[in-house]
Amino acid sequence: MATVTFDKATRVYPGSTKPAVDALEIDIADGEFLVLVGPSGCGKSTSLRMLAGLEDVNGGAIRIGDRDVTHLPPKDRDIAMVFQNYALYPHMSVADNMGFALKIAGVNKAEIRKKVEEAAKILDLTEYLDRKPKALSGGQRQRVAMGRAIVREPQVFLMDEPLSNLDAKLRVSTRTQIASLQRRLGITTVYVTHDQVEALTMGDRVAVLKDGLLQQVDTPRNMYDKPANLFVAGFIGSPAMNLIEVPVADGGVKFGNSVVPVQRDALASATDKTVTVGVRPEHFDVAGADSDQGVAVTVNVVEELGSDAFVYGTAHVGGETKDIVVRVGGREVPEKGSVLHVVPRAGESHVFSTSTGARLSD
Repeated sequence: MATVTFDKATRVYPGSTKPAVDALEIDIADGEFLVLVGPSGCGKSTSLRMLAGLEDVNGGAIRIGDRDVTHLPPKDRDIAMVFQNYALYPHMSVADNMGFALKIAGVNKAEIRKKVEEAAKILDLTEYLDRKPKALSGGQRQRVAMGRAIVREPQVFLMDEPLSNLDAKLRVSTRTQIASLQRRLGITTVYVTHDQVEALTMGDRVAVLKDGLLQQVDTPRNMYDKPANLFVAGFIGSPAMNLIEVPVADGGVKFGNSVVPVQRDALASATDKTVTVGVRPEHFDVAGADSDQGVAVTVNVVEELGSDAFVYGTAHVGGETKDIVVRVGGREVPEKGSVLHVVPRAGESHVFSTSTGARLSD
């Protein structure tokens, strides 16, 4: 197995002055599952393709283990890639698809069959080895594509949105299979997705990109609890964190009719008269019906999920109308059109600079 290092790796497409990936620096440990996530056009697939050797690197370097692979052709990098569209040969059986790379490499037939059967057993594909891809479901085809990567026993797996063609239920079960399979095989994996729920549930660490720039790389829990800036705060988490610009008050920030206590250090480093406070939907306390604390939220839509519910409403904060999402218990669902008074829970709010977007609170 091997470590992977992006050392200020940069990619500028011909005819463009702005880098698609700008000085990317990430150290990926041996056996780690790292997820690259971000909106469309943020540079995540370009980063993966640079590591695969499918895109030129215009600056910096990429290393796999101790080898500098920046300018090596893909075949010499000892990587295996799983694509979004499976890329299976339609005229070949599942077994032939899985063993094709080994056949090209000149491995003998008995060894190929052994490795294919081992991979098929891991992926629960044994009974489908003689079928053609067209006779398989989308989830089974994706497992064949995974099997093709496994039999090569590469140093690094690269996966480019491999679940985006699957339906919602199958995506959930397949992402669990991929994550547990990777843990079992212990192969360093770089996985690209635009789905932040997928990123949080699968990765040992998550790297968030925006406009070719790395915003934060951290464990899913740390990224959820301590987003580095406003972009990461708004991107990670479903539903998204509520981000509201509020005035600085004595000892905290003024949130409607309440002052929410905030660390002194955070306010001391704020250069603006206002800060942006982030509150997760589950970190609001709902005050009593006759209370005037916090902010009054008019309920527009209630999304019932059984065990709990999300209330989507609007509130007037700082002279502006803001959309706010609040999580409530499944047995305490308010009526549409009613008004809730909500207060951020002490110690659970995040403070960001309104002008720079940087995190101010610890």
